Amino acid sequence: MSGQLAGRVALVTGAGAGIGEGIARKFADEGAHVVVAEYDEESGRSVADAVGGTFVACDVTVREQVEAAVAAAVAAYGSIDVVVNNAWGGGSISRVERKTDEALLHGMQVGYLGPFWAMTAALPHMKERGWGRVINMCSLNGVNAHMGSLEYNAAKEALRALTRTAAREWAPTGVTVNAICPAAKSQAFFRAIGEYPELEALADAANPMGRMGDPYADIAPVAVFLASEGSSYLTGNTLFVDGGSHINGAAWAPDLDAE
Repeated sequence: MSGQLAGRVALVTGAGAGIGEGIARKFADEGAHVVVAEYDEESGRSVADAVGGTFVACDVTVREQVEAAVAAAVAAYGSIDVVVNNAWGGGSISRVERKTDEALLHGMQVGYLGPFWAMTAALPHMKERGWGRVINMCSLNGVNAHMGSLEYNAAKEALRALTRTAAREWAPTGVTVNAICPAAKSQAFFRAIGEYPELEALADAANPMGRMGDPYADIAPVAVFLASEGSSYLTGNTLFVDGGSHINGAAWAPDLDAE
């Protein structure tokens, strides 16, 4: 490895599995000190041990826990340089008119407020050093308005708006804020496949490269770039790390009327 992140301190939420785990492992391979902020203690501790990092129990729907995760990174390593907002939990596939207020509010807490709290807690430390990287994991679901996942779509598009606004306001501080929209076989992907198994082959076939990405090999290297010195003049962008799926949209049409 090239050591692009040598000595950097990175907080990754939802790093116990899937894309978050892939990013945590790749960051560690590139020399970063990784703080694994994870709701599931068993998986979170396992990843933290594997990368030689620090585990922090964190429910991103609770502001105090998010702020405590940032504080834990600073306490453990003396600073915080990179925040990756990746955590997601909950949600189900159903039509818009069948969604509940509770589902929509939960989606916004996990996918929008949690990242907002992490960003604003880390900002003073980053500003003090004149350097920082925020990477928000967004989704093609929102960009392409995939069926059945309103709470997820809405939260991820709200997060993209937060990304762009913070990037504009924080640009003079040396803190960059960017989003990744991945197409990968993540936990959320496999949950959806569990309900609609036929979609896995469809998703692979619809991808211009003929496959969904791997969290470690395909998605994490782009996160490394965004966390590195090489991305210093790039902010407020959405990077589609998706094998070209965003070009013409992706086929995602479960039979919601069959419920």
